[in-house]
Amino acid sequence: MTARQAFGAEFDGAAGFLNSPTYGLPPTFLIRALHDCLAAWQAGTLDATSFDQPVRDGRSGYAALVGVPVESVAMAGSTSTALGLVAAAIPDGSRGATLTAEFTSTTFPFAAQAARGVSITELPADELVATAGDYDFVTVSLVQSATGAVLDTDALRASVAGTGTVTIIDVTQAVGWKRLDLGWADVTVASVYKWLLAPRGTAFLSVSERLAGSMTPHAANWYAGELPWESIYGLPLRLAADARRFDTSPAWFGALGAGLTLPWLAGLDAAAVEAHTVGLADTLRAELDLPPNPSAIVSLPSGRHEHAAERLQRAGVRASVRAGAVRVGFHLYNTTDDLDQLLTALG
Repeated sequence: MTARQAFGAEFDGAAGFLNSPTYGLPPTFLIRALHDCLAAWQAGTLDATSFDQPVRDGRSGYAALVGVPVESVAMAGSTSTALGLVAAAIPDGSRGATLTAEFTSTTFPFAAQAARGVSITELPADELVATAGDYDFVTVSLVQSATGAVLDTDALRASVAGTGTVTIIDVTQAVGWKRLDLGWADVTVASVYKWLLAPRGTAFLSVSERLAGSMTPHAANWYAGELPWESIYGLPLRLAADARRFDTSPAWFGALGAGLTLPWLAGLDAAAVEAHTVGLADTLRAELDLPPNPSAIVSLPSGRHEHAAERLQRAGVRASVRAGAVRVGFHLYNTTDDLDQLLTALG
């Protein structure tokens, strides 16, 4: 397998890999670190405290990538578990809005609050943005998982300005390829195993001060302590004063990976990364006469590309099927070679 160089890092398996919306490829520097960590585990020399620095680095990297204060960032195991804490803080009887056919990790935690009178309505993107300020909360993905549609966050921000609407934005399918500046949102959340290129098992959540004050750390644990290694045993409760009080105990290998890939991604030229990824996707959309969309994700219309999934698989192009259509995604390790391979397979 020939490694591919991209933005100063090395990636194996990138040729023909257009499945980053499902999971991202790890850079070689991460694989080496994981091998060393696994070897230490196998030898019984692994030091549990060695993961504290990767957790700090991952938290800082997320804050930089999303444009939020680092003290507002908490660590979780997944997007839905992070949003479960937010959903539990939504007052009884609240009315919420989301996008039609939204990814369920973004909506189910809130729909599960129905016994408290919490309701959530699905709306088309334009209607949601226009009426967001009429709702108590809005929970949406910035980039839609199935289609790659990009939400107009500037319009959403203007719509909720001066209102009490709690704005919750899942950036899982955006952060890593798209420039973000979401310090105005009450909540952002992302899992790290897709465009952030780290192992599955870690997510990061940012929470505004106005919302954090109403949230209960239902999963309170020793690692959420002000001094984690001094809060392992005994009462009283002594949690961190900032968003770390919502932390879960780290999933070691996911945390290790996040501590390496997120700071690396945050140190890249974000404009260059977005131009590269969206540029490849734009070329594909132009070749297939698809409407413009400022996204690194492209959904191939099933009616126009019969048996596309099978044809791509035979050609060695790795993609996925979502909502009945083939979905491809272009990340920083993709090149025009991958685009040509895809187009040739589609005929």
